[in-house]
Amino acid sequence: MAKVSITEDNGPATTQLRMVSKDPPKAILFKKMENIIAKMQENSTGVPIKTVKSILTKIPDVFSGEDMVLWLVNNLELTDQEAVHLGSLIASHGYFFPIDDHVITLKNDGSFYRFQTPDYWPSKGWEPDNTEYAVYLCKRTMQNKARLELADYEAENLARLQRTFSKTWEAIYARAEQEAKKDRKRDKIPRKVLDSQERAFWDVHRPVPACVNTTEVDIKKTYYNDQRQKKTVYNSSPRKNIPNLTSASSQSSAASLLNSFNSATSLDYIQRDITSVKSQLNRHCLKMSKVCDVISNYVTQHSPFDPLLLQNAGDSPNPWMVHDDEQWVDDKNREISYYRALQWKFSFGELLKDPRGQGEFRKFLEKEFSAENFDFWVACKRLKSRPNRDVKKVVQEIFRDYLHEDTPNPINVDSKIKENVLKKMENPDRYCFEDAQEHIYNLMKTDSYARFLKSEQYNGYTQSKRLAEKLAARPRIALQVQQKSPYSTLVNESHSE
Repeated sequence: MAKVSITEDNGPATTQLRMVSKDPPKAILFKKMENIIAKMQENSTGVPIKTVKSILTKIPDVFSGEDMVLWLVNNLELTDQEAVHLGSLIASHGYFFPIDDHVITLKNDGSFYRFQTPDYWPSKGWEPDNTEYAVYLCKRTMQNKARLELADYEAENLARLQRTFSKTWEAIYARAEQEAKKDRKRDKIPRKVLDSQERAFWDVHRPVPACVNTTEVDIKKTYYNDQRQKKTVYNSSPRKNIPNLTSASSQSSAASLLNSFNSATSLDYIQRDITSVKSQLNRHCLKMSKVCDVISNYVTQHSPFDPLLLQNAGDSPNPWMVHDDEQWVDDKNREISYYRALQWKFSFGELLKDPRGQGEFRKFLEKEFSAENFDFWVACKRLKSRPNRDVKKVVQEIFRDYLHEDTPNPINVDSKIKENVLKKMENPDRYCFEDAQEHIYNLMKTDSYARFLKSEQYNGYTQSKRLAEKLAARPRIALQVQQKSPYSTLVNESHSE
């Protein structure tokens, strides 16, 4: 990168251009490893490089893992275990690689390895993007399949990249064809060596799943992340109250503070961190396209029933455009319209969002002798909005009415959930019945709700004679059925919790 500098040597100022090369964050580490690699490649004292011949094939410019370990032990005064570990670290950065394995590690056996060409060393500052990776994978599919067949994870990456670059895939494929034609013009042995070195380069920058990607570790970024104050769920600024350890008094106070923590407290902190990491691993990663698709489906499904969006939506007129005295009538005295009942069919959350829907659903559960499930769910929902002074009393009432052994209206929960509730009731709060409430909600959603939609009670609202007269004057609005998706809970059931 060119930089302009102005110098004055007892005369007029002169402008000079000089190249400023910015070292990568791991420049010192790369320099040390490259010094070791240079000694390994010396003709007289380095690792013995040979060409292995067999009946049908010839493997050029390779060395065995045993020779590498022996060289490290003799020249760096290491044990065998330390030599294998150091060699694996150097190999993971791409300075040498196994010729027949995608996992770049050093083994103390007769397996063969090859040095990487200096053009592919990490000190060159390579930052390959996905387009170049797609070209490489396409080129691999055009070459010798017996020798360069794609691994399973590479085939999955190729399919994913093809979906990502669907609009420019023809240009990527054409570029791969040109690269493959150039490779065919080379001699067989140099082409075989270059193919293995290119594969090893991508094994470093796009490693096998569950392998460490050494190219992603940035010392500057690590230092920055370690110094800045991070917010956590337990403390908005955890580093704020850390004592300054520079002074002697601060060091003594810090030592006494550390000694005050017992082993049980340390285990609690570790267990809390483990739980936090597990929750982060199990969280859903939503793609923006999926979120937009869900929102689009929701709008398409609900817009025909919104009088603020459409003038003649459903049975309800737009209150900003039409004066209707029925708007002031108590909702309990209104007749349940067809379009209102039709929205209950969208999801269980839509049914529970409507107070009249809750009432009709409870009437249906009374006929099936399972209304106590709905009453328990409503009681748990109301418990979360009660003041703190009433929580303990309400918790005891809910347990006595629905979970006690002698209750006349027991709910359908297993013994494990009941034991969990009893354990939480030792220190009662608003969330004592969280597991039981979720179990009852899923039970009503999967079992009772499906039967309610098929019942005569519900069909009486959706197939009334008065509706037939209204629908004769205008076409019936088609029900937009949402696709079954794990992301549909973002919208349809947000009101049920």
